[in-house]
Amino acid sequence: MRKLCLGTVGVLAMTLLIASIALLVARVLQKAVDLQVKEETVLRNGTDIFKVWEEPPPPIYIQFYFFNLTNPLEVLEGETPIMKQAGPYTYREHKPRVNIHILENGTKVSSVNPKTYFFEPEMSVGDPKVDLIRSVNVPALVGMDMATETSFHLPVEFLLLLYQENMFTMHTVHELLWGYQDKFLSTLHKIRPNIDEDFGYFKKMNGTDDGEYVVLSGEKNYLDFTRIVEWNGKHSLDWWSSPTSNMINGTDGDTFHPLLSTDETIYVFVSDFCRSVYLNFDSYVSVDGIPAYRFRPPLKLFGNLSINPDNAGFCVPAGNCLGTGLLNVSACRQGAPIILSPPHFYQSDEVFVKDIDGLHPNEEEHGTFLDINPLTGLLVRAARRTQINVYVKKLPDFVQTGNIRTLVLPVLYLNESVVLDKASADKLKTALLQSSVITSIPYIIMAIGIIFGIVFVVLACRPVRETEEGREVLIDPE
Repeated sequence: MRKLCLGTVGVLAMTLLIASIALLVARVLQKAVDLQVKEETVLRNGTDIFKVWEEPPPPIYIQFYFFNLTNPLEVLEGETPIMKQAGPYTYREHKPRVNIHILENGTKVSSVNPKTYFFEPEMSVGDPKVDLIRSVNVPALVGMDMATETSFHLPVEFLLLLYQENMFTMHTVHELLWGYQDKFLSTLHKIRPNIDEDFGYFKKMNGTDDGEYVVLSGEKNYLDFTRIVEWNGKHSLDWWSSPTSNMINGTDGDTFHPLLSTDETIYVFVSDFCRSVYLNFDSYVSVDGIPAYRFRPPLKLFGNLSINPDNAGFCVPAGNCLGTGLLNVSACRQGAPIILSPPHFYQSDEVFVKDIDGLHPNEEEHGTFLDINPLTGLLVRAARRTQINVYVKKLPDFVQTGNIRTLVLPVLYLNESVVLDKASADKLKTALLQSSVITSIPYIIMAIGIIFGIVFVVLACRPVRETEEGREVLIDPE
């Protein structure tokens, strides 16, 4: 009987150990989990993932910080601008996807993504409709830049004097963000209808969308989940000077494919940037107990040509490259001399920081990152930080520019942040726990096998003696 028990325990221990090793080597259960995730990560009407894509649950906040110019007269005399940061002025951002259409047998989905902003006074420093900011006069700059060294410079100069337009102007935060009507622009509009009559850095963006997106559903390949294939009826852009620069790559930055790896490069199309950008793995992080990969844009993304020769396509007009960290988007901003950069010129050429008094770049406040759960591809935390600057220089045809130095002058920067809400986080944790239990089964089997192996060894090593009836009896060590 003892031999039978020993044999059973030994065989069972060996079988469990072999089975667990086989499962681990073949990754059977891990592959099963991966297959289930791939099959579920498809935009199909009525599914949970479709509902989350259609109506993103996390609260999204966008904080605006303004640079208030404190010495405008001195700047016109060629001195260094002194900036004082004001903010944040915080808005809650709501951006559902609407006008959704399933295309090509479920392989593509089209939609528009209108954004609506709601002011959050308890998260802000003041009233945007009252607080004034002194900043560069972009409408005047557009007119001067359009007319300089042309026969129109005298009429434009007359209009500037008539409407008392100067190089710098004061407007409320609300006007600078969402727009105000400008008499000078209204007159220019009669000459050039393509010039809007009003100006605001985010005008016509509250309650409106940035165009129709057509994305892949992930039906054919999970790696293509929500990848953009068409925007505003175009498969590529036309603002830049090279085919590579004009490519529309990646998703819109709200969703990503599942089963991410650390050696991947993530592509995101940002309509505000008028281009696609990319991010690389930076570090392992945890958000409320949820494991995530942190991705950051590399230094070479906005590097100068010595760092990244591929950026030559973004030098518009051709050959007009501003340096590391800067992107000239005037081509897609009706000719307005708008330059984008990281806040406080973080990771930009040092000369831009030194040109302005009051900048203090640092990664914690001014760096951009995305924290993505690698199994599901869900965005669990993110911060997209962008600074809007205006390119200014002395224009001999216009007295308004004085003796100002050539500068990239900061106007404002925004911090668009999101953290997964509690309900969504709890749901994700449950899904991750279930997958963890399934993938841990081989280790559980191995542990049971080891226990049976220990029992087998203990029983096999205990001494025995013969009884008078010839039965084997274990000897008690005591």
